[in-house]
Amino acid sequence: MFKRILVPIDGSDMSTKALVTATQLAREGGGKLRLLNDFDAMAYLTGYEMSAQVLQQARDQADQVLEDGRAICESAGVPCDTRCVDIPGRRLGEVVADEARAFEADLVVVGSHGRRGLNRLLLGSGAEQVIRLAPVPVLVVR
Repeated sequence: MFKRILVPIDGSDMSTKALVTATQLAREGGGKLRLLNDFDAMAYLTGYEMSAQVLQQARDQADQVLEDGRAICESAGVPCDTRCVDIPGRRLGEVVADEARAFEADLVVVGSHGRRGLNRLLLGSGAEQVIRLAPVPVLVVR
């Protein structure tokens, strides 16, 4: 049914649950996944001087999230590729919508929440943004 599934992941428990669900759908339907991490360097900026080392550690962590996701797909026998997007200031929903078009996704599978606290209050729920902006159906996993 769904042959090309986009899964935004951030290393949270909710995104891992979304990935497991997407993996099951892809395995049953003979589909493939694209794992997406929206690495926003601006999220790591503070009022203090930002060192290149801290930024590199954050990028390395984003890459590790994608590698961990790839391992889950491989263990389930589901083909996948990964993409880390770093576009400062872009909201998650916009990044996911653009990537869904580029990947020609049939479905986006997302966890019900990832960000917490002030970021969620100021930016809104990432899942809500994806639902509003995605050009394809969205499955939200609780």
